[in-house]
Amino acid sequence: MVYLVLESTADYSRTIRFDAQAMHDIGGFHEQALLGKVARALDVSVGMGKEETRPVETGVSVRTISFERLVAELAGTLQLYVMDRKGTPIREQAFGANPCFLLTDHIPMPKKTFHSLERQGAKKISLGSRMLFASQCVVLIHHELDQR
Repeated sequence: MVYLVLESTADYSRTIRFDAQAMHDIGGFHEQALLGKVARALDVSVGMGKEETRPVETGVSVRTISFERLVAELAGTLQLYVMDRKGTPIREQAFGANPCFLLTDHIPMPKKTFHSLERQGAKKISLGSRMLFASQCVVLIHHELDQR
């Protein structure tokens, strides 16, 4: 399950949910195919009210829900992990059955968001001392989980 939260919108944040188990075809293994799915979800989301959900296609839905609200929901059933260069090295971190990894873009999360995540039980983990792209983090996290 992948959640893509887009916060810079005209009205409410948009959260696009991709359920890999339900999706049939993403249109290829390239960025343009994924961007097409995101664009379609944004088109479907026009005119949505606060905290509304709409299906886009099989395995893809869009909600008008903020990052903070989404994380609060996920914290109820998943163990949250947030990337932080000063966190526990990923190789030293034990993971339960349902880990959820929180990644961001090149704009760092505000300090208050980190504090909110800690209050919800999120653990800081590190993939090393260098800043990485989120796509690189996904690959390294999957590799580490596969090694266990």
